[in-house]
Amino acid sequence: MIEELVTAGAATASAGALYVMAAARVVKQYERGVVFRLGRLLPEVRRPGLTLVVPIVDRLHKVSLQIITLPIPAQEGITRDNVTVRVDAVVYFKVVNPSDALVRVEDYRFAVSQMAQTSLRSIIGKSELDDLLSNREKLNQGLELMIDNPAVEWGVTIDRVEIKDVSLPETMKRSMARQAEADRERRARVINADAELQASKKLAGAAQVMSEQPAALQLRLLQTVVAVAAEKNSTLVLPFPVELLRFLERAAPLPGAQEAGASPASSGQGATAATAAGAGEAADPEALAAQARELAGEFPPGTSGDVVRQLLEGLGEKGVPGLVGERAVSEAEPGTPGTLAGVEGEGEERTDADGADGSGDAPGEGGTRG
Repeated sequence: MIEELVTAGAATASAGALYVMAAARVVKQYERGVVFRLGRLLPEVRRPGLTLVVPIVDRLHKVSLQIITLPIPAQEGITRDNVTVRVDAVVYFKVVNPSDALVRVEDYRFAVSQMAQTSLRSIIGKSELDDLLSNREKLNQGLELMIDNPAVEWGVTIDRVEIKDVSLPETMKRSMARQAEADRERRARVINADAELQASKKLAGAAQVMSEQPAALQLRLLQTVVAVAAEKNSTLVLPFPVELLRFLERAAPLPGAQEAGASPASSGQGATAATAAGAGEAADPEALAAQARELAGEFPPGTSGDVVRQLLEGLGEKGVPGLVGERAVSEAEPGTPGTLAGVEGEGEERTDADGADGSGDAPGEGGTRG
């Protein structure tokens, strides 16, 4: 009798152990268990840990609640401004209702993938190229809303959607590069022009201040000389007023006067008078001073003009030869006494008269000499 009880107890324990082994299930922390009993969904969702089901009768399905990363294949489309692009993206989603994820959709992963591809092609056709390149945050939000609306019924929520890459044709890339280069060049030119404008205003103000104090220009000249000499240069460059060069150019004698002065002695007294007039030897000192004051009055007021005027007046008072040679010869009329043209005219008349008077004596003198 006792042996039979021991045998029955051992058989019962073995059957219980086999039942527990067949009915025991382990649900992980990031999972939830959904039980179907004879094909019907039980409302209770099994929590993480050890749980038991009825063998042969119940079926336990485990659903992960982790965030799933789903890459979207590259989709090719035409933007609203008629540019062909190729865009790929990535979707992050997770299951919030395990029962709906198993009952309402056959495969929620495949469903989310197809919905993401369709939404991506739709968002490409509604957007412009500039938005795809620079305004991706707005497009990501719109794409997330388009995918999330139907996914809510599947027990899935979209965490975020990101556009990964936008591929452009090579011709479009070159066009955009030229456009960017032209824009940078335009901005550089505008900046240079603005700098020139500011510098010109500063220089105009400095010139106005220096015009009030003539000694300021001399001090600035000395500073420039010191700056150049500090470079250990053997050559020293000094600025020379342009007005003084113009004065010297005007005061130079005419080439015609120089040729008249270089003519042979057979021209007689007229050649001698022309040479004297071209060199300024017979010029009146008062006329030279008046001419110098007239030239000095043509220069504009300012530091350089004041210096040149003082120099011209000093040269005129000292009676520099050749000061009025060019202007006197150019402004004089032919035959006027005291001018180069008048002297040349008198010389030609005297030569003709001498030739006419001595025309009959020339052969006799020549015969006598022979």
